[in-house]
Amino acid sequence: VIQIRPNAMNRLRELRSQQKTPDDVPLYLRMGVKSGGCSGMSYVMDFCADSDVTEDDVVDDYETVHCVVDPKSVLYLYGLELDYSSELIGGGFKFFNPNAEESCGCGSSFGI
Repeated sequence: VIQIRPNAMNRLRELRSQQKTPDDVPLYLRMGVKSGGCSGMSYVMDFCADSDVTEDDVVDDYETVHCVVDPKSVLYLYGLELDYSSELIGGGFKFFNPNAEESCGCGSSFGI
């Protein structure tokens, strides 16, 4: 569903180490969309526990990260590429969504 580029994967590992989670505990990254933002819909992304994953969720495994997407969000996130930039201005996670017909300058919201 979602492709995680190497820079984003490295940043996710860094964030994991800051949480002091043991390396043998799987890392679950929940991604989705919600109404709001400059263009109508916003991306949401956070770590979750494996107990928060439901049987309806779509789970993709990437190296040491399990990416979890709820069924409603799959429609909007299918084919999305997640990247990370460490630039001083405009840095952070970057979302490249082939389904978005428009997106705002901040890069965290989109419209369909």
